[in-house]
Amino acid sequence: MENKKSIKLVTKNKKAYHDFFVEDTYEAGIQLFGTEVKSIRQGAINIKDSYCVIDKGEIFATGIHISPYEKGNIFNKNPLRDRKLLMHKKEIMKLLGLIGKQGYTLVPLSVYFSGSKVKLEIGLCKGKKLYDKRDTEAKKQADRTIERAMRERNKE
Repeated sequence: MENKKSIKLVTKNKKAYHDFFVEDTYEAGIQLFGTEVKSIRQGAINIKDSYCVIDKGEIFATGIHISPYEKGNIFNKNPLRDRKLLMHKKEIMKLLGLIGKQGYTLVPLSVYFSGSKVKLEIGLCKGKKLYDKRDTEAKKQADRTIERAMRERNKE
């Protein structure tokens, strides 16, 4: 019997793709409380200014804002607390070695549900310079122009 898990995207960090070159991606679970999961199900999560740090062999996501669950009363936690990410020790050590290189950082790219579990996609990223951002924007604009021209040509 095949074990298919439905994947439901909750949020995506578009700013990360604008500010960084994404070299590689990894999947990690997040250690959450019940009210936080309910809040994420409602889409009340922001990962725009977040990043990941490795401390004493464990990986943590910093800057993820999960709004308090409205019916959670005393069970709600601090919305900006650091959250432990769940990954294998080998993967964490590999990432530690990679971010030791100059210019690399770990950035959350998206949050999604895999079945009933909340997963975080982490990107191993290298920062873009201003001229890199301009090049990327120019390429996107050129692609859009070509796509429009092709659409117009196909209509005729």
